[in-house]
Amino acid sequence: MRPQPNNATTPEAILRRAGRSELICQAEARPPAEMEAFSMHSYGAQFCEVRVSEITGEIRVSRFLGSFDAGRILNSKTAISQFKGGIVMGIGLALTEQTNFDERTGRIINASLAEYHVPVRMDAPRIDVIYTDAVDPQAPMGARGIGEIGTTGTAAAIANAVFNATGKRVRTLPITLDKVI
Repeated sequence: MRPQPNNATTPEAILRRAGRSELICQAEARPPAEMEAFSMHSYGAQFCEVRVSEITGEIRVSRFLGSFDAGRILNSKTAISQFKGGIVMGIGLALTEQTNFDERTGRIINASLAEYHVPVRMDAPRIDVIYTDAVDPQAPMGARGIGEIGTTGTAAAIANAVFNATGKRVRTLPITLDKVI
């Protein structure tokens, strides 16, 4: 069928003919009914060892173990990299990353990577990862998400290790020297 340019109209003209002033569209994406009965979350448990300098209060993570259940692992190499990358992100969240604001203007003071400290390779300890690789019968292809699961428990594991090492319970992030000494 060829386009008919003389039949063309605008959305505004269609609304006028319908006696409406606006068009409201709503949409919803729900899982299939058989999947609503199940919770398909990934799970993890993280453990670490920290070293705290008695002189400077500097905190270093020396070893880290992450254990995860994310259903069927589709690609072992990339899954392990994803888990380890999440753990390194969690180390940054726990120990170095902090956004500072100017109290008068509300602007971010440390808006560049020169002032906002993210972990680098020297900050990453030996990281071991284990996973279950058990097929989840309710999840598509038996797999569940692994995007953020490496990050979620990392800061808590570090805070608990710092407590075990120093006796100081730190409940705000990042865990800085002034909170430990």
